[in-house]
Amino acid sequence: MKPAHAGNGHLRDFTTDPRVLLIAAIAVVVATAGLFAGIALLQLIRLATNIAYFGQFSLAEFKLEDSPLGYAAVIVPVIGALIIGLMARFGSEKIRGHGIPEAIEAILLGRSRLDAKVAVLKPLSSAISIGSGGPFGAEGPIIMTGGAIGSLIAQMLPVSDNERKTLLVAGAAAGMTTVFGTPIAAIMLAVELLLFEWTPRSFIPVAVAAIVAEVERTLLHLPGPIFPFSGTMEASIAGLGGWVLIGICAGLLSGLLTQMVYRCEDAFQKLPIHWMWWPMIGGLVVGIGGLIEPHALGVGYDNIANMLDGRTVATAALLLLVVKAVIWAVALGSGTSGGVLAPLLIMGGAMGAVLSGILPEASPGFWPLLAMAATMGGTMRAPLTATFFATELTGNTHVLVPLIAACATAHAVTVLLMKRSILTEKVARRGHHLVREYRVDPFALTRVKEVMTTKVETVPATMTLHGAAAFLTAPETRHPSFPVINGQGHVLGVIDPPAILRWRRNGKHRSTTLGELLAGSKITLAYPDEYLEALSDKLLLANVSHLPVVSREDERLVGYIGWKDMMRVRSKKQAEERDRSALLSFGAKRKTQQSLSDNAV
Repeated sequence: MKPAHAGNGHLRDFTTDPRVLLIAAIAVVVATAGLFAGIALLQLIRLATNIAYFGQFSLAEFKLEDSPLGYAAVIVPVIGALIIGLMARFGSEKIRGHGIPEAIEAILLGRSRLDAKVAVLKPLSSAISIGSGGPFGAEGPIIMTGGAIGSLIAQMLPVSDNERKTLLVAGAAAGMTTVFGTPIAAIMLAVELLLFEWTPRSFIPVAVAAIVAEVERTLLHLPGPIFPFSGTMEASIAGLGGWVLIGICAGLLSGLLTQMVYRCEDAFQKLPIHWMWWPMIGGLVVGIGGLIEPHALGVGYDNIANMLDGRTVATAALLLLVVKAVIWAVALGSGTSGGVLAPLLIMGGAMGAVLSGILPEASPGFWPLLAMAATMGGTMRAPLTATFFATELTGNTHVLVPLIAACATAHAVTVLLMKRSILTEKVARRGHHLVREYRVDPFALTRVKEVMTTKVETVPATMTLHGAAAFLTAPETRHPSFPVINGQGHVLGVIDPPAILRWRRNGKHRSTTLGELLAGSKITLAYPDEYLEALSDKLLLANVSHLPVVSREDERLVGYIGWKDMMRVRSKKQAEERDRSALLSFGAKRKTQQSLSDNAV
C-alpha cells in the first residue's frame, strides 16, 4: 500500500534543475561582452562630445561649459538629432527612446529576441545623442545593448524562451554594472523590472553576470564607488519626518516628470511631419536650454558629485532642475535615444538641494542623495533598486534606512497616483497590459481535496448505452458528465453526451453496458493530495473539463473535480484581498464585515 504522500515525492521548494549551471556559465560570456560594450559606449560618448563641441578627435575629458562655440552651440543638438532620426528611419526604429521599455517589450512579447542591428545602432545613436548635448544617461542604452548581446548569444544556442530571457537580462545587468559599478542594484533591477519572475533559474545567472562584470571592471581599474559619500544623519523623529517628506516630494516630482514626457510625446504625435524630424525639434529645445544652463546638457555626472559634496546652492539647483526637466522631457518625447536614470538622479538631487534649507540638519549632500534615490525609485517603480543603487554609488551603507524610508514613500505616492510608470506607459500605449505584482500561484498551494466535490453522483458499469443516453438527456439530470464505477467502487471512466454520441456513431449496440464500452480504455485520474498546478495540466492534456478523484490506497472514488472548482480558488484569493472583517471583537457580540469592490488594475 502506498503512503498518502507518495504522489508528492517530486515536490520541491523550487523547480530549478542543474541546467541553471550551464546558463550561468553562458552568463559569464554574456557579462564579459556586455562589459566591453559598456566601456565602448562610454568612450563613444566622450569622443562624440569632443568632436561636437570642441572639434577634436580625442578621448580627453572636457566640460561642455568650456566649449568655444558660444551661441553656435545651440545648433549642435539639432545636428545630432538629425543623425539619430536618419539612423532610426533607415536603420532600426527600436533605437528610439531610452531602451528599458524596448527590453521589456522584447521579453514579454518577442520571445526575448533582439536584432543585431539594435546591438550596434543603439549605443552608436546614444553616443551621438548624449555627445551632442542630449540630457540623458548612458545606462538605458547600455542596458538595451547588453540585453541585445545576451539575446544574440542565446539565439545562437539551443535554449528555451525562459533561458533566452534570462541571458538577455544578464546582459542588461552586466551593462548597468559596467556603467555605475552597482552589481547589487543591477540584480535588483532585474528582479523588480525585467525578469517578471522570482526564481533561482533566472536569479542565479543574472547574479553571476553582474558579479563577473563588477570583478572585471575592477581589474580594468574602473572607478568604484563613482560618487563617494560619507555623510549620514542620526535617526530621530524629526529626521524620519524629513525622510518621509523627501519621499513625498520625490513621488510628486516623479509623477510630474512622467506626465511631462508623455504630454510631449502626445504633442509630437500631432505634428504633420514624419517622426524622423521630431528629434530635431527636441534638439533645438535642448540647445536653447544649454544656453540658459550649460550644466543641464550631457550625462551630467559632475552635477551629482557637486550635489553630494554640498557645493550646489539652492538657486542654482532650482535652475538646473527646471531646465533639465524641460529639455529632458521634450527630447525624450521627441523619440531621440538616451537613458533616464542619470537625469532622474540629477533632477531629484536638485530638488533635494532646494529643500535642504527647510529640512532637519544633516551632512552636506545627505538630502540631495535621498531625493536622488527616491525620485529614481518613484519614477521607475523600483524602490529596492533605487535604495541599493544609491548605496553602491556612494559606498555608504550608513544611509540604508533613510534611503529605504524615502524610496518606499515615493513608491507609495506614485503607485497611488499613477496607473503606470515612465517605463511601462510606453508599452501600455502600444496595447499591452503589464502586471508588476509577483505572487505565488494559488494553484501551487491548493490540494485537490480542498476544492473537490465529495458527494459524487455516479452511474453503474451495468447501465446500458441506451439507459445512459436516456439518463443524460433527462430533465432532472443536473450535470454534463458522470463517473462510471464498478461493483468495487473503482472508476472505469467518465460518460458525457459526446461519448454517447461517439459510441452510437461507431455502431455500438444500445444494449451494450458501459463497463463493456469502457473496458481497456485509458482514463485520467486525480488524487486528493495532488496540487491544482499539476491537475490543470492533466485536464488540458486529457481535453476534459472534469476528472474523478480516487484514493491512492485502494483506487476507490472519493471525489470529483472540474475547472469551475479550480476557478473558485482564484475567487477566494481575490476575496481575501477584497473582504474585510474584524476577527477579534473585544466583547462585542456581532461581527462587522465590509466588502470593497476595487477595480482590477
